[in-house]
This record gives sequence, structure tokens and C-alpha cells, in this order.
Amino acid sequence: MLSDRLVPPYSALTVVESTGSTNADLSAAAAEGAGDRTVLIARAQTAGRGRRDRSWVSPGGGLYCSVLLRPDEVPRERLGTLTVVAGIALVRACADLGVTAHLKWPNDLLHGEAKLCGVLAEASGDAVVLGMGLNIAALPPEIPSGAGGLRHTSLEDAGAESTDHEEVTVRLLTELDTVERAWREAGGDLAACGLLEEYRRCCHTIGKRVRVERATDTIEATAVDVDATGQLVLDDGRAVSAGDVVHLRWR
Repeated sequence: MLSDRLVPPYSALTVVESTGSTNADLSAAAAEGAGDRTVLIARAQTAGRGRRDRSWVSPGGGLYCSVLLRPDEVPRERLGTLTVVAGIALVRACADLGVTAHLKWPNDLLHGEAKLCGVLAEASGDAVVLGMGLNIAALPPEIPSGAGGLRHTSLEDAGAESTDHEEVTVRLLTELDTVERAWREAGGDLAACGLLEEYRRCCHTIGKRVRVERATDTIEATAVDVDATGQLVLDDGRAVSAGDVVHLRWR
């Protein structure tokens, strides 16, 4: 049973066949006092959400997982780096399954030039709900491309050693436990716990010519780094904290 394999290190774990949004459900649970490291997993979502409140297409055959975190040891201004933590856990979990994946800043996991997973971290009172939507089975052909025309792929398409839902879930949440625990023990300091350098190695946005689409403007520049706060550093000296990024060329 899945909970027997993951509780502990997680405090509670619930699996449902379908829900509107695992993030929305855990945000409601947070308001009612749900504990640190509460996990909700769905095999499908009917009202999944991505960044900028976009619809997050969540057909059956994927892993839609949200984790409620109450990292009291971490200053509030560092909580935004949880997307970095999740990204590293996802790359490691894919490697465990024989799939080479990399990250597109700020929150996409890619295999080649296609999206395997998206990450969404949302504040909920004194907690953070960290959501991950990982494509396990091949997606139906009618699923539209994502922001910037980014097409989708899956672990099945990438030739993963296992596409068993339970096994993928255990691999991901085990890696997340390891990475998040190190981040938490370092007070959310990405550099101090070694996660900043690991993220830089995994992030294929660094070195790319990019278009950053923000609510108020659009920037074209070359991404040169990701700093200790998780911001994307551009060659014109600007540091970007949020926005949709399109890679204009691949290295």
C-alpha cells in the first residue's frame, strides 16, 4: 500500500481517483490546520491550475501530487525557492527511472524539448502548497501545447524503466523528502545546502537566448545564471522573479 511506503517520512497521504485541484484541496485543508508534510495525490484533475491561474490539463494516467509544507525554520522570503527544490527532486526521480530530464526556468521539467511536468507553489496562510503534475502515460494527441508552444511528453514516451503509478510516486516523494529536508535544515539557503549548484547544472535555460513574458512587459535577453533567491539573471543585469520563458534557441 502506498501509504505504508511513504508514511513516514510524510505525516499523512491520501490518494483519490479524481478531484478538481489537489492544490486547492490542500489549501483548504491548510486553513483547517492540516499538518506539515500532508500529501494529496490524484490520478486525474478536473480543474487543475498552473501559473497565472491557467487551466492545467490533467487527464487520467498522470501523477497529480500536492504536498502541504509548514517549514517554520525557513524565513518567509525564501519560501519561493521551493520550486527549485521540487525541480531537483523531479530531475532525480526521472534519473532513478532511467530518463534524462532537465529544467526550464521557472517551473517546467523537460525531456528534450518537450514538457514532462509543471510545478506550482502557492502560499496558504502560514503554509505552502507545492503541486506537481507529472505525465506518466502517453497523453492523448488532442492535448494542446503549453505556454509558448511547448509541447508535452511523458515518462512512457521517454522510455522510463517503470510507468507504474505507485512506483513513480514513491520515487518522486522519496527524492522530494531528501531534497526538501536538506533545504529546510539550511533555513532555505539554496547555496548552503548545495542545491543552487545542482539546479544550475540541471537548468537548460542558463546560456539560452530567451523571451520572458511578464504581466507588464516582454524581455528578450540571454539568461546567464539563477541566483540564490531563485531569480533568473539576464545578461543586461536584470534579475527576473516571475514570468513565462520561451527558449529562442537550443544549445
